[in-house]
Amino acid sequence: MKRQGYEKLIVWQNAYKLRKLIYETTGTFPKKEIRRVSQMNDAARSVKQNIQEGYKRNSLGDYIRSLNIAQGSLGELMGDVDDCYEDKLITEERFDKIKELLGKTDYLFKRLIQSLEKKRRLVRKNGGK
Repeated sequence: MKRQGYEKLIVWQNAYKLRKLIYETTGTFPKKEIRRVSQMNDAARSVKQNIQEGYKRNSLGDYIRSLNIAQGSLGELMGDVDDCYEDKLITEERFDKIKELLGKTDYLFKRLIQSLEKKRRLVRKNGGK
C-alpha cells in the first residue's frame, strides 16, 4: 500500500511513535488515574490526527492552523508527562525516552511551521492565495 504524503514527514512518524508510547505507558497506570489516562491518550492521538487532517486541507493556512493545534496538544502532553514523573507513575528511563521524543517532535513542528509560514508569505507576495 502506498504511503500518504503526511506519513513521509518525520514529525508525523514521531507523533505515531509517541501515540503508541503514551498508550503503552498509560496502560500501566492504576485505575484511579482513569481521567489522566484518557486526557493523555487523547492529547497523543490529537497530535498525530491533526497533522493528518491539516495535510488533507485545501489551504496552506488551514494546514498551518492544524499543525498549531497539534503542537498545542504536544505541549499539553509534555506537562502531563512531567506530572506523571513527579507523581512516580513512570520510571526515569521511560520519562527520559518520552521526553526525548517530545523534544524532537516539538522542534520538528517549529521548523515545519516556520517553513510553511515562509512559503505562505512568498505565495502572498507573488499574488497567490
